Amino acid sequence: MKRLVVGAAALVAAGWTASAGAADLSYGQRAPYTVNQPLNAYSWAGPYLGGNIGYEWGSVDNNPTKPSGFVGGVQAGYNFQNGPWVFGVEGDIQAAGADDTFAPWKFSNPWFGTLRGRAGYAFNNVLFYGTAGLAFGELRAQTFGWTESHTSAGWTIGAGAEVGLAPNWSAKLEYLYIDLSTSQFAITGVSNGYSASVVRAGVNYHF
Repeated sequence: MKRLVVGAAALVAAGWTASAGAADLSYGQRAPYTVNQPLNAYSWAGPYLGGNIGYEWGSVDNNPTKPSGFVGGVQAGYNFQNGPWVFGVEGDIQAAGADDTFAPWKFSNPWFGTLRGRAGYAFNNVLFYGTAGLAFGELRAQTFGWTESHTSAGWTIGAGAEVGLAPNWSAKLEYLYIDLSTSQFAITGVSNGYSASVVRAGVNYHF
């Protein structure tokens, strides 16, 4: 019995020594860890592409019409990240069904787009951000069978929140205020511009 106990102890000691040696060897071959962010932090950096759908409601300068309707489109952008701070640029193009009729005029906004900067703060996979930049789009007027359209530029500002659902997918909810400059419309005899609010939800794929 004494020999059995001594033999077992020797076997355990030998196994422990071999295991420790192997662990030291493996550690010595491992590349140094250089990532500044926590190991499990969600990364917002890089390019992305996605789509969105939402609702738009607005008003026409010097006219009582208030166009409203559903919107949908695509967006693309690029993010830079420094710790929890995220900065980027984003562009989008939207098809819009916003229109309204106040006899004898009908005004509509068939499409619009934006080119914006974004800046936000990330709580791991949740990003809160503000955004502002250039807006452009079409304002169309109709009366007594006549149609007149003007494409003009303006500005936009807004805010949103985006949630990382997986390493390559995120979902967002966003509000934008859009103001397009006025143009002289012959069929109304005055300058008409367009301003609108847009609430939309979207998804992005991060490359």
